[in-house]
Amino acid sequence: MALMLGGGGLVVANVYASASEGGWGGQGTEATGQVKAAGMATIDCPDVGTQLTQVPEAARADVDRELAQLDQQIAAAYQQLQQAAPEIRQDPVAADGPIMNPLKDKRKATLDRVADAIGRAGNRPEGLDALAACTMRPAESAPGDSASAESTPPAVTQAPADNGQAPAPGQGGNGPVAADYVDINSVQPNVPNPAKGSDASGGTFTSECGVNENGLRNSDNVIVAPGVSNGAHHFHDYVGNQSNTAFASDDDLAKAATSCVDQGDKSTYYWPVLRLQNGKQEKDAGAPGGGTEGNAGEIVTPKQVTITFEGNPRGKVTAMPRLLRIITGDAKSFVNGPANANASWSCTGFEDRQLKDKYPICPSGSDVVRTFRFQSCWDGRNTDSANHRTHVAFAGQDGACAAGFEPIPQLVQRIVYDVDAPSLDDSGATVPLFAVDSFPEQQHKPVTDHGDFINVFDDGLMNEMVDCINSGRTCGPRGDGGGDNNGDNNGDNGNNNGGGDGGATANPGDGGKNEGGQNGGGQNGGGQNGGGQNGDDKGTAAPSEGGNPDDTATASSPAEAPRADATVTPTGDTKNDGRGNGAKQDDPAKTTEPAATRPAQAPKADRTTAPAEQATETAGATPSVSATDSTGVAAVPQTTPPPATGTEPQTSGGSLAETGAQLWPAAIGVLLALSGLVMFLRARRLRY
Repeated sequence: MALMLGGGGLVVANVYASASEGGWGGQGTEATGQVKAAGMATIDCPDVGTQLTQVPEAARADVDRELAQLDQQIAAAYQQLQQAAPEIRQDPVAADGPIMNPLKDKRKATLDRVADAIGRAGNRPEGLDALAACTMRPAESAPGDSASAESTPPAVTQAPADNGQAPAPGQGGNGPVAADYVDINSVQPNVPNPAKGSDASGGTFTSECGVNENGLRNSDNVIVAPGVSNGAHHFHDYVGNQSNTAFASDDDLAKAATSCVDQGDKSTYYWPVLRLQNGKQEKDAGAPGGGTEGNAGEIVTPKQVTITFEGNPRGKVTAMPRLLRIITGDAKSFVNGPANANASWSCTGFEDRQLKDKYPICPSGSDVVRTFRFQSCWDGRNTDSANHRTHVAFAGQDGACAAGFEPIPQLVQRIVYDVDAPSLDDSGATVPLFAVDSFPEQQHKPVTDHGDFINVFDDGLMNEMVDCINSGRTCGPRGDGGGDNNGDNNGDNGNNNGGGDGGATANPGDGGKNEGGQNGGGQNGGGQNGGGQNGDDKGTAAPSEGGNPDDTATASSPAEAPRADATVTPTGDTKNDGRGNGAKQDDPAKTTEPAATRPAQAPKADRTTAPAEQATETAGATPSVSATDSTGVAAVPQTTPPPATGTEPQTSGGSLAETGAQLWPAAIGVLLALSGLVMFLRARRLRY
């Protein structure tokens, strides 16, 4: 329930959207023989931010700062609770005097300032005092360890340590615990597949933005707590926009650099980091948002990040407004309940089985996957709302948007991690547990996972996205030169194999999103780890990004040329995407031709991964058209030079060497004639 502020009073309304696009995936299944760890006591406070649905724009900055102050107060009280005597941690009454009552007083003062800020810009709300009191939940009744939202099993004890005392769960003493994990093999398939209507928008649009290789992280949240350092109380990974701090203005975001291949996508994508509970001291070990708030251990860089925008099964999508902000999931679901929980956990090869309230234990050879399916219905007016939720909503069970909302491209973020299955029988002592960063009182529960997005697409690229999705095409990233996708402008992986054959025959380098279902379109098919050095780098008169420096252009594309689209399901090498970034380091199929073996300006050979295609091309054969961009203009044909000659192929117009070769006989004849004349003259002198 939420408080809608206005009219001098409180109006109660249900503003929580149904998470029907993701569903509540808890299965209630424990791994056989698993030893659960006892939960920790926590503090449950009303989430004021999600309940303020109407705040005047003039008061928004002041209200945001006060809401961040409420989070700081809870974090401080939680630390007091964890440091208190065991009897206080187990007895809510005993905790009232030293912890809970002082917290209530601080919250009341802050809520009064919130009411004053709103009152200065409009009608002062009444009844906020009711949100001041918090509840201390001892370990026995802590929510979130249950297998579902409806039941809470009694806590069980953890195996004692050598000193006879139970070790604290998690590095910071606040989780995770063994009960937060489940074997993916014990989970039943649960992913819905809504039927598509005749007017469905079935296309997809992929933006490739890397995996945060440069380690851009902080504990800010520019959406929820703008202008407040450590507003998230946990660290985020960022890809896309590179000006992600709490103090970034809209203008800062618009002018920032981006890690995305499409330079027209300066959007910011971020989520809580994943850590191994292995004792490693990261740079934030003693910093707010890090170790001081229970977020400790080694940060894991994702193995793969795929960012895809999908259509609507019931109708066409409309463009997202610039600077639209969306949060999916709830960072406080452990105490708020699962109403807004929306992140999903699974394993590669098992992605028809999604979990909301458990981390997956994946079998050997399978990686951990976390997926965010963002809200895909927009109110048509606002780029944000006071609680950051009511301006967007999830579609219904049938995929349709509710009255007053219109479908927009649905952002789907898929993040893959190469982490070992933790050892649950010793609570991660042998193989460490993994968990997302969280607010300290949320105890690193998987149900608290969440993703954030700010749309900073330029208008032209956003319109391309909408057209691609509504026309049912599959579109991948284009390069910095603004040309076709991963084909003409950034290397096509040689003879129609660009982007893992994502572009099929007519459109190389399209992205290959459909390889292995969701496993393409990112780093494994039209994504970060492909192309370039294995492609033909048909750039814009400059070396391809990451490709060989002597792979100069044979054609150029307009700065804003439309992106190429895939029309055939990819079947080729999904590790090569034609973007000039090369194959993955562990890809044994990567074969880059040394630059020294090629003449400086010789036409380039097609270094294809399809021998059957290459065998059909012989020296002197007529060049074949290898690609057609989305405008219908054929790409410049390429030919294979004669093998093992080590010289440049001759062109049809002749060359200087060719002309010289034709003049040598005449020159020799002239010299012979002159020599004969000289001998004749000398003979005449001797005679006289």
